[in-house]
Amino acid sequence: MLSKNLQAMSKRQALFTQSLRTFSAEPSNAPPKRVAVTGAAGNIAYSILYRIDSEEFLGKNQRVILHLVDLPFAEKALTGVMAELHDCAFPLLDSVVCATNPTDGFRDVDYAFMVGAKPRGPGMERADLLKDNGQIFVGVGKAMADVAKRDCKTIVVGNPANTNCLILQNHAKGIPSENFTAMTRLDHNRALTQLALKTNSKVTDIKKMAIWGNHSPTMYPDVRNTTIAGKPALSLIDDDWKIKEFTPRVQKRGAEIIELRGASSAASAGSASIDHMRDWVSGSNEWQSVGILTDGSQYNVPAGLIFSFPVTSSNGKFQLV
Repeated sequence: MLSKNLQAMSKRQALFTQSLRTFSAEPSNAPPKRVAVTGAAGNIAYSILYRIDSEEFLGKNQRVILHLVDLPFAEKALTGVMAELHDCAFPLLDSVVCATNPTDGFRDVDYAFMVGAKPRGPGMERADLLKDNGQIFVGVGKAMADVAKRDCKTIVVGNPANTNCLILQNHAKGIPSENFTAMTRLDHNRALTQLALKTNSKVTDIKKMAIWGNHSPTMYPDVRNTTIAGKPALSLIDDDWKIKEFTPRVQKRGAEIIELRGASSAASAGSASIDHMRDWVSGSNEWQSVGILTDGSQYNVPAGLIFSFPVTSSNGKFQLV
């Protein structure tokens, strides 16, 4: 159950936002969309929440109800995040729900950003990390099966993203499997930028780039079909740079960011998650990279994996290239 303090603050915020819209541009009369963000007291979520409310996800007319979801120890921090959202006076923010359990957090949710996950600690084996996160995502999946919208669209950001996504999808019964995706848009964006820097180009000049596989150092940034300002990318870069610098830099960019700034890449991860979800909802003819569930028919990849492929999007669905 939510604490009485959180419930009271949520009600006051709803009244505040309703009065605020009197002085703002008229929003759509469509019902508000509920957007859940887990790990909501953390740094990545912090960079996501304000972009959702500043119209960069669902546009300039869609009202939003934010669900801030985190563990019980973060309850006080959640109220602080909610207070800052109040202070931004976002015209399209209807209300904020603070939740410290999945049932409250995912009730009637339309979109979910799964940011929260247990990080790998000192001396922790990968198997330990998978076990601990597996238990978390089993519980979240069961809660979504019980209370989330049947067409809820979900991106898993928290690592190991592919495995967490697969576990979540398996336990969120009643929601289509294609509605669960793992983020490789961050890796895609990193690859675009490295190509742009190398060729003195704009990222918007670069088309048909793809990330294959798992969000890990085994992923493969593929430029075989890529063009830069209309020219084949392979005619503008050399194999030595591609093999020795480009590919390993994209694969290990997260570790490089940690080494450079002493913290993980929170802002770029949050930005990539918005890119992923915006294009999923609004559609894009540009190639994107998304981790989706395999059925055995896609490029001879075995069935039953969450695997990154090049896709486009339209009508709220991803289409495999």
